[in-house]
Amino acid sequence: MNRPAVIRDAKYRYDGFHKGEVFSGKRKGRLPAMGWNSWNAFGSGNTEELTKQMADKIVELCLDELGYEYVVLDDGCYRPERVDGKLANEERKFPSGFRALSDYIHSKGLKFGMYNDIGTNLCAGAAVGTCGHEKTDAKSYLEWGVDFIKVDNCYYLWDNATFSAAGNARYTYAPAIRELQIAGAGRTDCLEAKDAEFCGAGVRLREDGCAVGIGTFDGTGPQHSPAEERSGELCFSYEAAEEGEYAVRVVYISGEEPEIGSWLQIAVGEEVAYDELLPVSMGLVSSEEIRLSLKKGTNQIRLMNHRRQENTLVSYATLLEAFHEEDPEADVLLSICEWGKTQPQDWGWKVGDSWRILNDITFRVGADGDPGYGSWESDYTPGVAPQYNKAVIMDEFAGLDKGWNDPDMLMVGMNGLDMTECRTHFAMWCMLNSPLMLGLDLRRVRKDDELYRIIADRELIALNQDPLGVQAKRVFSTLAKERPDTEYIRDNERVDALAKPLADGSIAVAFFNLSGKEQAAEVSVELETILAFIGDKMPDAEGFGAASSYCIRNLSDGTETLSSGRKVAAEGLPAHGSKVFRIRAV
Repeated sequence: MNRPAVIRDAKYRYDGFHKGEVFSGKRKGRLPAMGWNSWNAFGSGNTEELTKQMADKIVELCLDELGYEYVVLDDGCYRPERVDGKLANEERKFPSGFRALSDYIHSKGLKFGMYNDIGTNLCAGAAVGTCGHEKTDAKSYLEWGVDFIKVDNCYYLWDNATFSAAGNARYTYAPAIRELQIAGAGRTDCLEAKDAEFCGAGVRLREDGCAVGIGTFDGTGPQHSPAEERSGELCFSYEAAEEGEYAVRVVYISGEEPEIGSWLQIAVGEEVAYDELLPVSMGLVSSEEIRLSLKKGTNQIRLMNHRRQENTLVSYATLLEAFHEEDPEADVLLSICEWGKTQPQDWGWKVGDSWRILNDITFRVGADGDPGYGSWESDYTPGVAPQYNKAVIMDEFAGLDKGWNDPDMLMVGMNGLDMTECRTHFAMWCMLNSPLMLGLDLRRVRKDDELYRIIADRELIALNQDPLGVQAKRVFSTLAKERPDTEYIRDNERVDALAKPLADGSIAVAFFNLSGKEQAAEVSVELETILAFIGDKMPDAEGFGAASSYCIRNLSDGTETLSSGRKVAAEGLPAHGSKVFRIRAV
């Protein structure tokens, strides 16, 4: 494979991300997945025996009765290379094979999940990625009885993803563009980049007159808001004297680094007419002639490169379609794990049941007997707060008809987080409708101990699994300037209030203290404010708002109060603490 797939169907195109239905094989209506994943607990050291013990503990602790159903093998379970072109179990760690392990997990009333990658290798290095093997692998997974597949993004050929060649940036950005030369209808025009419209985000003009940054910026880090434009184009408005074919040449400098690549797409309106890797240049060069069909009058000519998103969508869709072709009735949940790199909130709903929104929540995973290390915050992505800060303004991307934002596995039970932080972490993920994938060694949990009470909190889980399927919206923040629901706030010296409509007509309101200091003073939000933000998603907002009093249940301690007031309040929030209420109109 020496180039990305040719895209002939508009459903894979950037302009089609918010059009049409989900792809064949993608099921709608799933609530967030719940289960256990091996990575945070054991890293690549997971084994067949450990996996069986985790399945046994899920049943012993009655976690299955609360909805925890998937047992997922993460990286480290395969042989380092394929056997006769197929995936194979690592015989020392998984001696009985994957089908036998799947049968064991199914015998417990649980579901079996596995892991792979859209690249050539898995993140831990095994050369068994699905790239080019999608049909073969889909057949193997179905033979093994897989119900869940987590698919990572390492060693990806068409992007500078983790462990991929840095030079792959040539596929994800357009060249530096100096000008566009258009010949036809008896005249030749030169359109300079400096006179074009810079559409979207990221495009800038250099001193040499070249436009750079034409592409989609990398969303793996926390720098950029997911609620804003994430791609940029160079847009020319051209007046054609008559309808017909015009000869176009692009004056450019190619590269293979962020902002300057080599892949160029040219569209007239939404019709993509050119989609190729331009030859390498040592300086300004003119492309070969490109033919464009223009209408008489004004034409919008777009120079762009949306291949970072389109290629990734095609790769995940190829695996989904392989499952569907092998068995149209196959019910395999697809967990997209490309770390938010290509803004999967734009396209993930077409193929996936959830999509990771940032890099891993922790880089210090555990081993047999070692719980690993988690943190509340860091300067980069590992930690509870950076994941939450993005997910909390992504509610409009999620839903039963789409899928779910995934801020990664739970770190409850890892070193580095105290119990207050673990409780808040769990409450956040429940309010955000995030997948609830446990990442701790369940042998450390005893029924009714502190860890158990967190992960088995029925009332919080009920919020996550509420059949209305609406992610909470941030309706107030002590640091919000105008729009708490869309402002990207990274300063953690604040308190947020989130509101979530529920199927029975009640609402959940959560207060989260992101700060490392106690918030002793009362923080409150008016019911009218809440209704203004989430009323359109409630079963009966008018009836709720017209009630004369409300029953307010504190989910932390189970106490209930009857109030005729028009606000919800919390005070005495400890550092990194939370309070969650369920409010019912009386």
